Amino acid sequence: MGNASLAQAFGAGVKMTFSAGSAALAFDAIAEQFDSRFGGWASVAAQRRAVRAELLRVFPAGGRILEIGGGTGLDAAFLAARGFEILLTDASPVMVALAQAKLAPLGALAKVAAAEEMDDLATQRLSSSEVEFDGAFSNFAALNCVTDFGPVARGLARLLKPGAPAMLVFFGTFCPGETVTEILRGRPHFALRRFRRGAIPARLSGREFPVVYHRCSDLRRAFAPWFLLERRIGIGITVPPSAAEPWITRHPRLLAAMETFDHLLSCPMAILGDHVLYQFRRTSDSFAFPASK
Repeated sequence: MGNASLAQAFGAGVKMTFSAGSAALAFDAIAEQFDSRFGGWASVAAQRRAVRAELLRVFPAGGRILEIGGGTGLDAAFLAARGFEILLTDASPVMVALAQAKLAPLGALAKVAAAEEMDDLATQRLSSSEVEFDGAFSNFAALNCVTDFGPVARGLARLLKPGAPAMLVFFGTFCPGETVTEILRGRPHFALRRFRRGAIPARLSGREFPVVYHRCSDLRRAFAPWFLLERRIGIGITVPPSAAEPWITRHPRLLAAMETFDHLLSCPMAILGDHVLYQFRRTSDSFAFPASK
């Protein structure tokens, strides 16, 4: 990808065909370089700080937490170092191996499991009489690679205690910062890609996979009746998306001001975020769970 942004990989506008596990293969290919390539970008760090602040606010101290699409384990390690009991899951075996290297010294675990396999994971854990989780999260739009949320929502409901929060970060469906940035960089074909419906072709390290820009109404419907949507938090409203890198990293004072405005606007203007954090809450455990398809 060179200096291209991570976000640029999504919705690349090239006609492609998708195979099973295509997202996992794409991230396997970039896993070894992932932290060094994207970890130094200040815009990414600013958005990560905003998400982490919400996780610390909502999760019970020392709770048992599940991460979905955890990648190389940066957020899981952050929480584990603060006393949380973490199980990271990701579809990419290489990502999981890198995450486990970070997590093992902290007493946390990483497991190869795609988001679509949450129902299977729940069955495995329940058959072993393992305790339910006190919360779950997914950061930086890992769930935008999911096209069918049935198994995800059902499995997550079985894995979480009643009343537990699920903090799920998706791409926003309209990001003015990205639109302006892409137009200024002479890439108008990227500027309005988030308005598109259905699976959109994406490419990362030469690998093809689908991405969907999920609408709030679709997510609310997919997670009912097991979850209620409590609030939406905009992540990256004034903080620019990674498409603005590496330019914004060279302007730390400007980015700091943008981060302050982001905090003020995160709830009233959540729909304009580069990412949107959906705070779901697990409802009563009295609902029946239909058989997996």
